Amino acid sequence: MKLNALLAMAGAAALAGCFTVGGGGAKESGTTFAADALAPYVESGELPGAISIFYDNGVQETACVGYSDAAAKRPITLDDHFMQCSQTKGFCGVTIAKLVEEGKISLDDPVSKYLPEFKNLTVAEKVKGADGKDMTIVRPAKTVLTIRMTQNHTGGFAFEVPNYTSMGGWARRMPLRSAAAVAAGVPLRFDPGTRDSYSNIGIDIGAAIVEVVTGMRWEDYLKAEVFDPLGMEDSTFRPGEEALETKVEMYDCAKGAPAKWRKDHESMRRPYGDDRVFASAGAGLWTTARDQLKFYKMLMNLGVGENGARILKEETVKNLLAVTTRPDNMGGYSLGLTAPKKDGENEWFGHGGAWGTNCVVNWHKKQLKLWVVQLVGGPRPWDRAVNAAADAFFKAMIDNKGVEAYTGRFE
Repeated sequence: MKLNALLAMAGAAALAGCFTVGGGGAKESGTTFAADALAPYVESGELPGAISIFYDNGVQETACVGYSDAAAKRPITLDDHFMQCSQTKGFCGVTIAKLVEEGKISLDDPVSKYLPEFKNLTVAEKVKGADGKDMTIVRPAKTVLTIRMTQNHTGGFAFEVPNYTSMGGWARRMPLRSAAAVAAGVPLRFDPGTRDSYSNIGIDIGAAIVEVVTGMRWEDYLKAEVFDPLGMEDSTFRPGEEALETKVEMYDCAKGAPAKWRKDHESMRRPYGDDRVFASAGAGLWTTARDQLKFYKMLMNLGVGENGARILKEETVKNLLAVTTRPDNMGGYSLGLTAPKKDGENEWFGHGGAWGTNCVVNWHKKQLKLWVVQLVGGPRPWDRAVNAAADAFFKAMIDNKGVEAYTGRFE
């Protein structure tokens, strides 16, 4: 497929809603940095389809290139559903931050205050046996697990509970409270708060605490306090048949060859939308680019959605989400979000997902970068190209602002 055909396809996507972003009145930049950078990869079939959004203080470049379903030639749009995987963690972080803000919990509360099964945790530790060989012992944990630790991956948990793929993976077959109880019975990898190790189940434990405190299912609380106020109508843990008909299909990356379609993944087993599926706060939310944009713009705007709905106080976002909540000797991570160790005008925070999705924001400059694909494995040669496109976009916006600053001064 040649570039002219790609541009024609982009026009079709625009008619399907690619360039119509709801809420806030973002002005389209008229630039095509991402579309130009990605065109060769779409033409070769290596990249079936992608959505790229760059936003700079009210000006936005929206690029929907390629297809949600390459075989059916269905153009990718902002309203196509996709599994965002670990980006779900940030949604849990927001609900935790909201309860902290309201004084209903403290980040340094022991998890056992709300979930008693976590009172007597154990740690699996490797030691030298009498014969000098390595052996593993199980001993009582030396430190107390706190809510903070569940959300910033310092709790000592494994990535997931044992045999999680047989339980549907991130399309969970058990309630959050049950998943938390299973995790409480598994020895930790290290004493809470002493190291960091990325963990889906740790985030789920935080969501279970939200359920105890609010008396609501976590997903119902999330809908009432975040989705509904922001107008996120297409985000769900149980997508229906209509939503799945418009989903972005999943593909395996192939080096120098067209990507290969795959039915599903062992970490996200079908069925996705019936009553056997329970919410997973670590990696279970289906959404659309249009909805995801509303959530991340709320974070970028320090708690206020583009529609004016306030979800969190400004200081809550600054202090609990935009900067790390880990000890100084560890990398940056806040509550379900990657975040810098210290605040600064050039710092970004946000999160990515297993199938390649990603969104980060800079609240100082009111900037955002959103990326949607559904890809497994590698290589992903377009990543460098789209990063260069982002750099070019933000530089162009700076240059344009410079021109505007001087326009009319001598009239």
